[in-house]
Amino acid sequence: MDSEIALVKRMYDCFNARDIDGVLAVLADDVAWANGMDGGHVHGCEAVREYWTRQWTIVSPHVEPVIFSKAADGAILAEVQQSVRDVEGKPLEDQTHGLKDKTVTHIFRLQDGRVARFDIRD
Repeated sequence: MDSEIALVKRMYDCFNARDIDGVLAVLADDVAWANGMDGGHVHGCEAVREYWTRQWTIVSPHVEPVIFSKAADGAILAEVQQSVRDVEGKPLEDQTHGLKDKTVTHIFRLQDGRVARFDIRD
């Protein structure tokens, strides 16, 4: 497996285990990270930490990568099955936060071996 794809795969493992520091360790200090709840991006590792800490008080997401590929420009594409539950583990019925069970594509752009940008494509 390509080393960059392996890095992204490990990020998913850390995210699903709620190991924030494990993910932040491979992000660029000035990372631009898509905000799947509110739209736009958060910028910087501490902003990503705050975003996830807030998100995990509202919902319990699990993101399972299905297919990895590389785009012509070098971006890593991950087709993922996104499952969102409430904090008690029940299927989320209220879709007011724009999160629901679905397949989406995550796009990672790396620079110097670290994730510099993350985007979501429905």
